[in-house]
Amino acid sequence: MRVFVTAGEASGDKLGAALMQGLRALRPNVTFEGIGGPRMIEEGLQSLFPMDEISIMGISEILSQYFALKARIRETAEAVIAAKPDVLVTIDLPEFSLRVARLVKEKSDIRVVHYVAPTVWAWRPGRAAKMARHVDQVLALFPFEPPYMEAAGMRCDFVGHPVVTDPQATAADVARFRLTQGLGEAPMLLVLPGSRRSEVTRLGPVFGEVIARLHAARPDLRFVLPAAAPVAGLVQALVADWPGRPIVLDPRDLGAEAALVKRSAFAAADVALAASGTVSLELAAVGTPMVVAYDMNWISRQVIGRMLRIDTVTLVNLVSDTRVVPEFIGPKCRPGPITDAVLATLDAPQAQSRAMALTMDRLGLDGPAPGTRAAQAVLDGLADAPRP
Repeated sequence: MRVFVTAGEASGDKLGAALMQGLRALRPNVTFEGIGGPRMIEEGLQSLFPMDEISIMGISEILSQYFALKARIRETAEAVIAAKPDVLVTIDLPEFSLRVARLVKEKSDIRVVHYVAPTVWAWRPGRAAKMARHVDQVLALFPFEPPYMEAAGMRCDFVGHPVVTDPQATAADVARFRLTQGLGEAPMLLVLPGSRRSEVTRLGPVFGEVIARLHAARPDLRFVLPAAAPVAGLVQALVADWPGRPIVLDPRDLGAEAALVKRSAFAAADVALAASGTVSLELAAVGTPMVVAYDMNWISRQVIGRMLRIDTVTLVNLVSDTRVVPEFIGPKCRPGPITDAVLATLDAPQAQSRAMALTMDRLGLDGPAPGTRAAQAVLDGLADAPRP
């Protein structure tokens, strides 16, 4: 069996490596070609070119790299057609993946599977119909996604979310973290202003005012910020004048211990204030209640606000089909209401417990690993596909 697989970001590299492991367990004679990062290379992939050459986000970044990106799309499609694999699996990164799929389908009948369904349930539902012209099957991370893809004419399999297999801190890890950070038994707020410079810059002043108000209301409350490496310096500068002696966990200083320290911080927290995103699932995985806040520039607010088709963007709320996680998005992202919500959550953390547990259950906790489920779905799709 021959599989061509492409990924362009760290999260996709993680999904790809797990899929490769699953396929090898089910089909030991499988061989892989494609594009990937260190995890997929470790699984035996010889990447066609470095993955970071297609890991481009944002309109301005894509425009500045347009010709180079277009050349890589064409090169990848030609490599797929020449390889004649049993299946092409493109992972996330739709700006790249779906253009490759289109070129491949124009010149071959190679089966195309796209891993990670687009958020058509949130906005721009027409994307599903456009995908269906070039994609045969979709592997979905969330259980509510298949009907949207199937309605557009694609097979769609829910395969579980990778958060359910992420390693978690032990009680000993948490105790060690609290000791080394000098937290003792003090209540702790985990502050997560995002991993991108634009997010930290926009949310920083709001979160800073929230921290000032919380410190005045609860002087015993400690503040911990696990910073992403690309914005660690920015976060350090941001908290310099915050009250309450915030602790910044800088992965550049922690070295090999960075991942464990971050896991321990997530598990040690009594409550979290987080930017919107998949981090809400990481918090749910360790049972840490949260308040979600996010803002964007004025133009994005107007465009996305008019296109949004859901009344909550927090994944825990969506997966659990509840609205127990307080969220403050766009014009609602103001210090006063956010502060009140953090204090209320700190006083009644159990209000979110059932929704977080339900979220993890619905994402596949204690079931087959997502990589195994994804591999089986790919094989089932091939077995059911009509023969040319």
